[in-house]
Parts: sequence; C-alpha cells; structure tokens
Amino acid sequence: MGFVEVPVVVTNLDSRQKVELCGLVDAGATLTVLPRSVADSLKIHAKSTSKVMTAGGPVAVDISSAEIEIGGKKETVRIAISDVIDKLLIGVTTLEILGLSVDPVSGQLRESMYLLY
Repeated sequence: MGFVEVPVVVTNLDSRQKVELCGLVDAGATLTVLPRSVADSLKIHAKSTSKVMTAGGPVAVDISSAEIEIGGKKETVRIAISDVIDKLLIGVTTLEILGLSVDPVSGQLRESMYLLY
C-alpha cells in the first residue's frame, strides 16, 4: 500500500495557536505522535506520562491533547509527544475519531462509518 501522507492542522487547545504539517498515517499506531519540537513551538505541555510499546520495546512518553484537523474534519484527540520521532504520525484512534480510514486499494484516506456495536 505504501505511505499515506496528508496535510494536518494541529492546534493548541488553550492558545488556539496552530501549525499545518504533513502527517504520515500509521494505521499500526494507536495514538497520534507529535514531535517534541512541534509540541514545544505550540506550547502543548504534557498532562501525564504513559508507557508505550515501540519496535525497540516499551518506552515512556508524555501524553497530552490537541485539536487535529484532516480534510476539513477536526476533533480533540489524545496525543503522544515524542523526543525520538521527528515526523507527525497519525494513529488509528485519531482516524476513528475523525471518521476516516485508509482505503487499501487507493492508499488514500476515505470517510468511514462509526461502529456502534
């Protein structure tokens, strides 16, 4: 399928300061990951820390929230702030919250239905 890259607007919930970035959709990741440098520039501060599983094993990351906008759809989502990853990664929970999924044929994002049961 290859990589799915999309324009993403990330907004600080308190100051409403925002930035537009190119995000890489990672359907294997649970949370959206924001590089520390971007979080710092937007003044998004950690609310907690959590252990997450990476290819290299478990690591602790800072957790916060931000408004994420993709394709005109925007919602508040939980994010991980990474000291290691230098690119915005869009995780599956953000896709689900926004009502989006990856079309495996086209490799693009498409609207999807929410699952209620």
